[in-house]
Amino acid sequence: MKDLSKGNPLKVILQFALPLYIGQLFQLCYGVIDTRVVGSVLGEAALAAVGATTALSDLLIEFLNGIICGFGIVIATHFGAKEEKQMKKAIGGTIVIGVLFTVIISMGCLLCLPRILGLLNVAPELMQDATAYIQTIIAGLVITALYNIGAVVLRSIGDSFTPLIFLVISNVLNVVLDYSFVMYAGMGTRGAALATVLSQAVSALLCFIVICKKYPSLKLKKEDIQPQGEMYKQLIPKGLSMGFMLSFVMLGSLALQTSINTFGTNTIVAHTAARKITIIFLTPFFVLGTALATYCGQNLGAKEYGRIKQGMKSSVLISFAWCIVVVLLIFAFAPMFIRFVTGSSETEIIRTATMYLRVNASLYFLPAMICIFRNSMQGFGDTKTPLVSSFIELAGKVLIAWFLTPVIGYWGIIVSEPIVWAVMIIPLFIGLYRGKWFAKTSA
Repeated sequence: MKDLSKGNPLKVILQFALPLYIGQLFQLCYGVIDTRVVGSVLGEAALAAVGATTALSDLLIEFLNGIICGFGIVIATHFGAKEEKQMKKAIGGTIVIGVLFTVIISMGCLLCLPRILGLLNVAPELMQDATAYIQTIIAGLVITALYNIGAVVLRSIGDSFTPLIFLVISNVLNVVLDYSFVMYAGMGTRGAALATVLSQAVSALLCFIVICKKYPSLKLKKEDIQPQGEMYKQLIPKGLSMGFMLSFVMLGSLALQTSINTFGTNTIVAHTAARKITIIFLTPFFVLGTALATYCGQNLGAKEYGRIKQGMKSSVLISFAWCIVVVLLIFAFAPMFIRFVTGSSETEIIRTATMYLRVNASLYFLPAMICIFRNSMQGFGDTKTPLVSSFIELAGKVLIAWFLTPVIGYWGIIVSEPIVWAVMIIPLFIGLYRGKWFAKTSA
């Protein structure tokens, strides 16, 4: 266990965030490996089928992950306040509500999947492979949720290193299973999805084994699992706030995907590859946001308000330095990155994806601040302002998908996120500098 309310704020955040970052990179490798194996073994049509459903799988995973991360803030707050009994009740509620939400959402999506894929404008020639892939991902969401629950519990008490070890192990397994199922067993896109689900199952199992063995004080009793009205009142609003915040982001991407799916196979492949690379470069911002949610939660519980402001300022400076590095890398090596991810030498794919990467990278300092501010505010207790910002992102992407892309084509997709970033950061600045919570950090 690690208390994030003590020590140099920058040092504490970096020590906590570094394993998160490495772990997130390994988790991203699931998607990159799927893309590489599917593209090189099954061809560009199969890769387009997987890409056509990426926004849907991202939406579901991020919504559930957001809910569980919101629960983690409650756990971290009680940990920071040294309230062990309440912390264990929060862990029990996280398991019960997290699994229940996941099962309900998975069943609903599986029942409505043909209609959902129709709304996504998935081309008829891609439908079979797309359905096989996304069905398996949705059916395995409960596995993903169990891993996220185990990881969130560990991170809430300051242990971000253990989940990293398990992700490394499962990532190696994912590589083996990907090639085994797709190349040798001939399972197609379903095999790539199954490899991801089974690999995450290993991570989930290992997390819970360590929680039981390494942290006996976290061992739950029957009363910790039973419904707790007062605790659920803390967990559900925080979880839904984080879940909706992230799902608004993904719903916006889903709206854009409906337009992307009408541009043809080459554009779908190019966008899929560009997004994989984009997420890798944006990961440090996501990780700092995740770290700050826990950091702010613990410091809130410990009533160390001034440390929250210090931690946010330091994180912004680090993010800006990373933005400079990313711009240099993308302008120098973007075509090489695209060829590596897709396994394709198609000129149109490489040109389209490179154009997307270079335009977006130039403004990465905006999502850097957005990630840091939104998650910090969630950790400190301002759940409304981040939702407003995320809703602006959703509305902006929907409007662009409906009105701009029909006029200027894929360029509408390219400029959509920079435009939306510039608008959605406004309420965050207002919330930071005028909100009651900010005054506390100056105490």
